[in-house]
Amino acid sequence: MKQPFTQAHEPLDRYRAVRGQTELLAAGLSTEDCALQSMPDASPVKWHLAHTSWFFETFVLEKFADGHIAPDASYRYLYNSYYNGVGKQFPRAQRGLISRPSLEDIRHYRAYVDARMTMLMAGGKLPETALSLIELGMHHEQQHQELILTDIKHLLSLNPTAPAYRSIGWKTDDIVAPLDWTTMNGGVVEIGADPARFAFDNELPRHKQYVAPFSIANRLVTNGEYLRFIEDDGYRRHGLWLAEGWNLASTQDWQAPIYWKQIDGVWNEFTLNGLQPLDHARPVVHVSQFEADAYARWSKARLPTEFEWETAAAAAPVNGNFVESGALHPHTQKHRPLAGMFGDVWEWTQSAYAPYPGYRITEGAVGEYNGKFMSNQYVLRGGSCVTPQSHIRATYRNFFPSHARWQFSGIRLARDSD
Repeated sequence: MKQPFTQAHEPLDRYRAVRGQTELLAAGLSTEDCALQSMPDASPVKWHLAHTSWFFETFVLEKFADGHIAPDASYRYLYNSYYNGVGKQFPRAQRGLISRPSLEDIRHYRAYVDARMTMLMAGGKLPETALSLIELGMHHEQQHQELILTDIKHLLSLNPTAPAYRSIGWKTDDIVAPLDWTTMNGGVVEIGADPARFAFDNELPRHKQYVAPFSIANRLVTNGEYLRFIEDDGYRRHGLWLAEGWNLASTQDWQAPIYWKQIDGVWNEFTLNGLQPLDHARPVVHVSQFEADAYARWSKARLPTEFEWETAAAAAPVNGNFVESGALHPHTQKHRPLAGMFGDVWEWTQSAYAPYPGYRITEGAVGEYNGKFMSNQYVLRGGSCVTPQSHIRATYRNFFPSHARWQFSGIRLARDSD
């Protein structure tokens, strides 16, 4: 990774902004909200607050802060997510059992790490390796900011009172851009990040990729369109589904996206603003890759490859409905062509998460960040309404297993050109 900063004050200013945003996301949550774990794939907010501080302590302070003393040796084990090069990890599925240290203890830990990081960054010129790790740590924390919102949403959805994370202005809309298609010529295209700018290692190296001519939908699939799939027995027609997805949908009795709830014959959707009437014009969200693929087959279309998606998005400005908008839910898409390539929902692709040609895992423990997960996962692109805008770029590769539903994931269709 290249040195990401050009002015002496920038690392500290950006560090404070990122860390402060994490605190804002957790503000207003009760101690109980922050301690509970709703499922093995999710983590308590308290754990996210601790782990992101653990990252800076472990990979920056321990290496570059003279005389650093760990405030609590047990944190190295409790808040290590999956870095075998650092040591053993507390089991992920049991993070909700860590009642102590308390939330107050973790806030003190964050303050301690912030004080030490401030001293380090204000103390003089840091080597490029330190600056690169700090930049990585900030992007890592932005990923956990998004996870705080996805995980707390899942937790609150299980409460029978359907409480809101925050009260946000809400109104339904019935105006959406007609579904249309943009034809892309394809050819040999450049895929991957600019090596002169910050990127995760899984976005590199930049390389040439052949993309056949294709067409891509001008907007995301809406709730109303997905509802027609449901009403046409989409969840009961095995011919639309991949075998593993059909088995999962059948055994777990999937009948709609994870947060849809039918009350007195009317569909509602649980949101970070609590339970709301289903807005037919907004993009469908919280569907698995299996559901997205089945819907695409039903629509006589398909999901785009990640290379098609990047080709279509390469010239688009990175703007849209991100976490900074405060909406915390997808917006109705009214613009064309290619509306909402960024923000609103992570867009499933049909591409397996695999290394690019020439990929090399970064040396050291941070090399475990991405590369070792390149198995049984699929790529998503574009960011969502709970992603920080400064965190996203056209080359960004998110990845989840096909069954994942609690993420802010949705559908954009593609098809072969005639």
